[in-house]
Amino acid sequence: MGEYLMDLAIVTILVVGITALMGVITNGIGENVFGRKNRTQFTDQASKFVSGWKEIGGKK
Repeated sequence: MGEYLMDLAIVTILVVGITALMGVITNGIGENVFGRKNRTQFTDQASKFVSGWKEIGGKK
């Protein structure tokens, strides 16, 4: 019974891990292939939004 539970745990971990990695890899491929010109859309907008703000805290 112990061997069965160990095999079940290993298979469960492998299935969950492979599924998670497939999602990350597929997302990365999709962004690189289909999202070329919009890749930095959100970071560019955030940079425009905060430009001109005074920096606070810390010494320079």
